[in-house]
Amino acid sequence: MIAPARTETSENRQVAALPWRRGEAGLEVMMITSRETRRWVIPKGGRMIGKTDPQAAAQEAYEEAGVQGETLDAPIGHFRYGKRLKTGGVQACVVAVYPLEVLIQLGAWPEDLQRERRWMPQAEAAGAVHEADLAELIRGFKPAT
Repeated sequence: MIAPARTETSENRQVAALPWRRGEAGLEVMMITSRETRRWVIPKGGRMIGKTDPQAAAQEAYEEAGVQGETLDAPIGHFRYGKRLKTGGVQACVVAVYPLEVLIQLGAWPEDLQRERRWMPQAEAAGAVHEADLAELIRGFKPAT
């Protein structure tokens, strides 16, 4: 008999960037596909030694989405998700989300062959993600004027 996948008990803290711009149709969010499931997500990853959390979020945006810009110093909120582990278990993760106003969009970037990226209107981006609390963060985001 195969044992069911177990859930890890400690939460892993991560950071994410919410890449945004003002487009012709209003606020747009850059979404990327995850490498394994191809679901729409925002750039995210682990906290980094030697970098502040906003700097780490900006690094993830560069590596995963090929964008650079200005981040806020404080997160706009957090969301939770279960990260599938190679062991079959699930690691609970809590992710701090830092808006990143996109100033540069690169033609080539470290993960460009592994991911698709797409600018989406804010409401479409909120509807594309599977995590309800992330969708709420995207839907409620209002950049400073």
